[in-house]
Amino acid sequence: MPDFAESLQGKDLGHLHIIAQLWGTELADQEVQPAILQLKNVLLNASMVERMISSLGSVINVALDDLCQHSGRLLWAQFCRTYGEVREMGPAKRDRERPFETPISVAETLWYRGLVARAFFDTSSGPEEFAYVPDDLLKLFPQTEVTVSTSVGRPASAADYAQIYQTNDRILDHACTFLAAMRVGMTLPDAFDTAAGEELTSRFIKVLLSSAGLVDDSGNPLSESTRQFLEARRGTALLQLFRAWKQSTQINELRLLPELITEGNWENDPLHARQVILDWLCDIAPDTWWSLGSFISAIKQHHPDYQRPAGDYDSWFIKDKARGEYLRGFEHWDEVEGQLIRYLVTGPMHWLGVLDLACPEDGQGVTAFRLSSWSRALFRDEAPKGLPLEKEPLVARSDARISARRLSPRSVRYQLARFCDWEKETADEYLFRISQASLSRAQAQGLKVGQLIVMLNRYAKVVPPSLVKALERWDKQGSEARMEKMVVLRVSSEEILQALRKSRASRFLGEPLGPATIAIKPGAMDKVLAALAELGYLGEIRGESE
Repeated sequence: MPDFAESLQGKDLGHLHIIAQLWGTELADQEVQPAILQLKNVLLNASMVERMISSLGSVINVALDDLCQHSGRLLWAQFCRTYGEVREMGPAKRDRERPFETPISVAETLWYRGLVARAFFDTSSGPEEFAYVPDDLLKLFPQTEVTVSTSVGRPASAADYAQIYQTNDRILDHACTFLAAMRVGMTLPDAFDTAAGEELTSRFIKVLLSSAGLVDDSGNPLSESTRQFLEARRGTALLQLFRAWKQSTQINELRLLPELITEGNWENDPLHARQVILDWLCDIAPDTWWSLGSFISAIKQHHPDYQRPAGDYDSWFIKDKARGEYLRGFEHWDEVEGQLIRYLVTGPMHWLGVLDLACPEDGQGVTAFRLSSWSRALFRDEAPKGLPLEKEPLVARSDARISARRLSPRSVRYQLARFCDWEKETADEYLFRISQASLSRAQAQGLKVGQLIVMLNRYAKVVPPSLVKALERWDKQGSEARMEKMVVLRVSSEEILQALRKSRASRFLGEPLGPATIAIKPGAMDKVLAALAELGYLGEIRGESE
């Protein structure tokens, strides 16, 4: 950081006189550069610095301690939010209003004494503006016992975690369902069921699988990577998804918050924000329930600009969906930054196996969290142990229905879904039905009925012989039975039907069903009734009308 003399460059002579006056000295020189040199020679003295600091009082010394704990500098926006503003004034207005005599803030008190300066420094996010203590001045500060606070809030009370929701690996099952649906061209509901925390949306699943290299830009599964993912052990597959989320620049949780609407072309850095929160979680003791509210408050106090490196709270256009109001300014931190932390903790970090969640009663909002038994392995980039094996068999029924349990192999369920119609999904079971239409779809994708028979024989407990026979007959002969809705005309005599066949309405008639009964083509009832009337016969429509 710049030294004391460098920090005074650009200051006018009047400002230098103010500094000298507040330090209890006078400037003999009336030129700027000699005056800067005189201030440096006089003020950079250990006893002078100690006397000045001791005269400021405890409130102002808190700000100096804060700067010392952060290597002598804080982001300017954060410094001013915490310790007040420094009013912008030109030399004439400053000399007229004399703000240094009645400063409005701690920051202004330090500013006019030269104890704090302002400059841009390079950071990993680019140049950012800081409040800083000049290097040579910082070295003269009295040595105090300083401990850097790493507090991330407080442990939760017992009431906060009365109802516990342990993390699970259901996201693997939901990912399999999503991949299968995309493969057969099905539309899924917007969200998957979760016991607690944020709603797991299809939108999140899609971008997560894209980040993991499992789907293309349209959401269609990539064959080889999908096969490897579905055949992997559950711990390995969970690590793959966690790693993809952790490293993803595609997943932008801020734009996924259901309470907010984001507008405009501004850009945020979701990867940086995500990593900051993960780093803070590493400071939490394992096996300890932690208060979610206090965790959010601690970040607001110690690292409020975690996703806004420049401390700019005005240029992002973010709207509250319910109220329709734009959330601009630091006063909306809880609604944007705070809500993002809540989403990360109760959403992705719970879905992906990192955190257990809890609340006072079932159905209430999450109030506490703790690191899960899998978190340590995931943080070390290792597959967590203890996840269940996928070895539950399929259940094949003689009525052509197939049941896959949650712990049936995901790769098998994925392929089964391509051969079948989807009927129902419960917490632990997926129900399918084999039909002519589903087999025709599978055939159009290059699949063969023989493959389905082999899969059922390998993974089902028992395959009913009648089901195998039906599949084999369909493979050879196609559909041998058909059910359809039709409109039937019944007349009182065969002569009426013969007359109708000779009329201009004959083109609306379908297959004969008996001497006085015939099928009517769809949409032709009114035309046939009109033709009958012309022949001298009045008819009526019974049952459901068109």
